[in-house]
Amino acid sequence: MKEYIGIDIGGTKCAVVLGNERGEIVRKLRFPTQGRDETLKRIFESADELRADRAAAIGVSCGGPLDSRKGVILGPPNLPGWDEVPIAAMLKERFQVPANLRNDADACAVAEWRFGAGRGCKNMVFLTFGTGLGAGLILNGRLYEGTCGMAGEVGHVRLFEEGHAGYGKAGSYEGYLSGGGMAQYGLGSAADLAGMAADGDEKALALWRQTGAYLGRLLAMLIDTLNPERIVIGSIYARAGHLMEEAMQEVLKREALEKSRRACQVLPAMLGESLGDMAALSVAMEPR
Repeated sequence: MKEYIGIDIGGTKCAVVLGNERGEIVRKLRFPTQGRDETLKRIFESADELRADRAAAIGVSCGGPLDSRKGVILGPPNLPGWDEVPIAAMLKERFQVPANLRNDADACAVAEWRFGAGRGCKNMVFLTFGTGLGAGLILNGRLYEGTCGMAGEVGHVRLFEEGHAGYGKAGSYEGYLSGGGMAQYGLGSAADLAGMAADGDEKALALWRQTGAYLGRLLAMLIDTLNPERIVIGSIYARAGHLMEEAMQEVLKREALEKSRRACQVLPAMLGESLGDMAALSVAMEPR
């Protein structure tokens, strides 16, 4: 059975995993993201430990912007200093096996489509809703990347003229529908806010309702534009969707075209905490 190496590069942590073609994770190494040079060093050391030279291929999942065709990371806002990093070429030269790079939203979309909540779909949208906000698009049964690989960057769309900053833009959706954006309320992280809501804190509960309303506006735009059969949402929604659901559905019913809304299911990501690992492995499994 073929084995693959998956590398998930996040704004706060990274993982390097060894898995097989059935999507089974054999071994995993994790470490914090600590600047470009130190993190790259840890990535290569971890891949060495997992014997990447024996793998069928290596896949890298990372936040955008990036050039997936050339395998180059282009300075994601959550990875300061990662400008023009030719990660795919570096891995290929070091381990002498094929290496691919994908935007994390695209990689997660393919993973959920292949192994999770999107199985059987022809048209699906995946939303990251984690450290940042991005969308991966499965349209007509295949990943849609756009002209220059930048399709799905919904976190950059402006929700308000001013406000929380996300994706380098004040008032953007990422400034409100992401862990970094929610922290800008000054009440703690998304996990802190979920804990406060569980304890009945009215301010936290109101904030989650507000977040659900903003999410509903974004989903209505995606439903009316793309007419998907499923929207799968990861990370924060997968853990705290119950705190947003009512407000989100109220806005969806008001804003989205009824026929399109009724044709679309909104679901939490099924792969849970293994989503990032499976996303990176899915990149490695892409046909060449």
